[in-house]
This record gives sequence, C-alpha cells and structure tokens, in this order.
Amino acid sequence: MSAQPYRIRRSDRARRIRVSVDNNGEIEVVLPRRSPERHAEQAVKELAPWIERRRRAVAAAQLEIGRAPGTVPYLGETLTLVPERGRTRVHRSGDRLLIPDTGDARAAIERWYRRQAKLEVAPRLDAACARAGSTYTGLTIRGQKTRWASCSSSGGMSFNWRLLLAPPEILDYVVEHEVAHLEVMDHSPRFWRLLASRSPRWREHSAWLKRYGSTLTL
Repeated sequence: MSAQPYRIRRSDRARRIRVSVDNNGEIEVVLPRRSPERHAEQAVKELAPWIERRRRAVAAAQLEIGRAPGTVPYLGETLTLVPERGRTRVHRSGDRLLIPDTGDARAAIERWYRRQAKLEVAPRLDAACARAGSTYTGLTIRGQKTRWASCSSSGGMSFNWRLLLAPPEILDYVVEHEVAHLEVMDHSPRFWRLLASRSPRWREHSAWLKRYGSTLTL
C-alpha cells in the first residue's frame, strides 16, 4: 500500500522525524536536514492508523467549535469580517474587523493579529512576572506550527499569535506556564507544582489546547 500524500519540511534543528496533521487534514513530515526522503514515506506508512485518528479528531474539534463563516475569534469574542474598498490595513471597530476587499486579505488579518498579540501578551507577561518576582529579557511574537510559546535559558519569551484565537483563559495559562519556566526550565514535578500554585486549572487549559489547538487558524 502506497503512503498517503504528504509534504516534507527540512529542519536543521530537528533531531528526529516528526509527522503532523493540520486543520485541513494535510500531512507534514519534518525531516532532519540529512535524513533521506524515503524515511518520510516510511514514517507516514507506519503512522497511518494514528494519522486517521488525528484527522477524525481534528474534524470533530472543528464541528464542536462551530465558527460561523465570515467571522474570526478573538480572545473569547467573535469579530465579523467586513471587506472595505481601498483598505490596505486591518482595523477593528467594535465587533467588526475591517479588512481589504482585494489582494491577500488573510495575510493582512494575520499581520493585525501579530500586532495585537504583542499588545495582549506584554501586559499579561509583565503582571505574571511581577507576581512571581521574576524578569524576562525580551518578547517576540511568532507563528510556529507546533509550539504555542517558549522561554529561553536567557529569559527570552516567544508566543504564538494564534493564541489570540483561543479564549482568554488559555492565553493566561500559557503565560503562566512560560513564566514558571523562568524559575524551572524543565518539566519536572517541581515545575508542575509551581505552575499549579499559579494556574490551578492548568490541566483543563492544557487539555483544551490539545483538543482544539488545530482549530486556531484563520
């Protein structure tokens, strides 16, 4: 039996092969730079049962979220997309998101979310650090496919703009998770105890991300 269609992405940082299924059911295989392409096909064949289960889970999550056409979520709110002639930059007006009516509107919307992400994350991060008595060295906003946030050993913070598509308590949980890493870099029992003291519902929020993270797309 031949492998299902998939795309390959090479990564200098990858130490092993990773297979993922996006919200459209498409398969991506991340290969270490020097790994031969035949390893991608082999991995897809071996993981065929998991891939099918993942596709069913993604489809079920999308049905449960039930996003209305022509709308986007924003930290628990629903914004209606309103195309405007001549507009080049996205602007929010109440519960409406004014977007370009020509060109790549999706790219313009993503740029708006990235700008907003810094405005939403920064005060949450500052407040969480103040409560914890910690400090961070910098904040960047990215669009990783497999990571929601990260904390470097030097205190640099990175957050995924797609967290703004989730309810606000999910973003708050991720912020607390990364601030806890300023004190404990690993995921040892000590880390989870620290996180639980600051985010008592962290298990619930983590489970939400695992179940519905695939729906957090434009």
